[in-house]
Order: sequence, then structure tokens, then C-alpha cells
Amino acid sequence: MAMLSVDMGIDLGTASILVYIKGKGIVLKEPSVVAIDRDTQEILAIGEEARRMIGRTPGNITAIRPLRQGVISDYIVTERMLKYFIAKAIGRRTLRRPRVSICIPSGASEVEKKAVEDATFNAGAREVNIIEEPVAAAIGAGIDISRACGNMVIDIGGGTSDIAVISLGGTVVNASVKVAGDDFDEAIIRYIRKNHNLLIGERTAEEIKIAIGCVYPLPESLTMDVKGRNLTTGLPKTVTITSDEMLEALHDTAMQIVDTVHNVLERTPPELAADIYERGIVMTGGGSLLSGFDELIEEKTGINTIIAEDPMTCVAIGTGRFVEFMHDNPRDGRDPS
Repeated sequence: MAMLSVDMGIDLGTASILVYIKGKGIVLKEPSVVAIDRDTQEILAIGEEARRMIGRTPGNITAIRPLRQGVISDYIVTERMLKYFIAKAIGRRTLRRPRVSICIPSGASEVEKKAVEDATFNAGAREVNIIEEPVAAAIGAGIDISRACGNMVIDIGGGTSDIAVISLGGTVVNASVKVAGDDFDEAIIRYIRKNHNLLIGERTAEEIKIAIGCVYPLPESLTMDVKGRNLTTGLPKTVTITSDEMLEALHDTAMQIVDTVHNVLERTPPELAADIYERGIVMTGGGSLLSGFDELIEEKTGINTIIAEDPMTCVAIGTGRFVEFMHDNPRDGRDPS
């Protein structure tokens, strides 16, 4: 049975791409990684298959992330990646090209917005709506953003963290800081190199972050055996890392995000600030799953902080639902900024 048209929302993330289709929910979640043959410029793999190649490819094959810190760093590869994911998500059952809502960091420039819009059109979209990440995250987290009431959202992705106060369907105060999940991985790599004389890769750093990473003291310390290359001997070696060490390694990076939250609260109009104090702060994005992040923000701001029900998919779901929100709220659905 052929479908006439598809409405889809795409969370175009630095670390992963999620696709939401109206009526079906999240239909695709894959890493935003592309493997390319340097000699022929041919794309060899996209998504999960390409991610498995990171750090393990021969000289002529390179696994790249075409998005850096939430914006396009390689336009042609991003376009081909989007085309692949759109086709994979909708299959061959559609007669018309899809209507696509796609989100970008709130701090993106007009040039960066245009690049995303053009890439999405060229990837096969009939119509493109660009949405700011915190607005999409708020909708996806189940917040009614159409009311005249202040809501604060902290969206920590792979490349950027977006902090915004939202009221009446738009962003009132916001800040986007290029410190997020990838920076936590880099902090772990630096710490282990400096303190254990061990060189590890990006994937290992991410595994450590997920297993024992924390930004607030844990009730009891956790440990993990980490394999890497000894920088003195050049030979493989295993060391045991503790969660207390991770707390030390990740502290400075986490505090950069906390400082940005402070900055946004300082610029928030008093009535909206009172709403936030009463309603609390909502955290979304994969970075919010870092152990103790909600407790750290709550301690530093004095405001109740909760993590959204499914933080990884909030932005994608909110992006998909934004089209419905626009139809229901045509007057105030646009971002007033």
C-alpha cells in the first residue's frame, strides 16, 4: 500500500541521528559517522557500520563525522548521509517526498541554518522546517510550551549543550555552548594519558564515561579495567580506573555547562525565573545521562532538576511533533527571536 506523504522529524546530532515519523515514533537511530575511501572519495559505509570502523581503518579508509559541534563541517558528506537516512527511514512506500522538520543548536548562525536547510532539500525533502534544539527538546519532554509560563531546558548532546528558557512557543533567553558529550570523552583521554601514561581511543573513552563516569560523588566508588597503549613502552597495557578519578577528570568540563546555566538564569526575566524555580529544570540529550549531572545542577542552582523520561529521543520526537504544534498554534509557533 503506497503512502501519499510522510512527515518526519530529524535530530541531526554530532554523535547520532534520530528519525521520527508521525504515527510511528522513532524509526531510526544511528551514529552520524561516514566511512570514506580517501583515494576515490567513495562512501563505503554510513551509520553503525561506519562507527565500528573508527580507529580501526587502513590508511586509505577514513571514518569521519560530517557534523562538528552541532553544525555541518562537511557539506557534501552530510547531504549524502541525510539522503541515506531519509530513504532508510521511509523505505520505498511513499509517492511524495517527505516534509521534514530538522533541528539545529540554538546558537547556530544564519549561514549554518541555511546549510542544514539546503542539505535537507537536496537529500529529498519537499518542505523543510528548521527548529531550535531546546524548543524541540521541550516538546519531546512533554512540556506544553504554548503557555505563558517559563520552562527551562538543558539539552546536552554530543557536540553542543543548549540551555534555554521557553515561553509562549518560543525561546526567551538562551545560550549554546560548544561543550558536550565529546568533550567529556576528550577529558577522559587526557586524564588517563596524564595520570596513567596510557593512550586510549574515542570509543574506549565513551565506554568508560558510560560505565563509571560521574560529575557528582557516587555513594560508593566503582572501578573498571581499561586497555590501551603504554606511552613509555609502546606496548598494550591494562590499568584499573575508579569513578573518583572520573569525577576529577570530568569536573572542569561539567562546570563549563553549569556556568552557562547560571548565565541564562541571570538573564531570565523575574516572572519567568519564578516559574522555573517553581517548576524545576528539565534535562534532555544523551549527555544528561552522565551520572550525577542533575544533582550537580540542582546543588549549584538550588532549583529542582529532573532528567526527561527518555532524554536521548526527546529532540527527535519534539522535532517531529513541531509540525503539529505549528498547526495548533499558528500565531505563536514561530521563534520570536
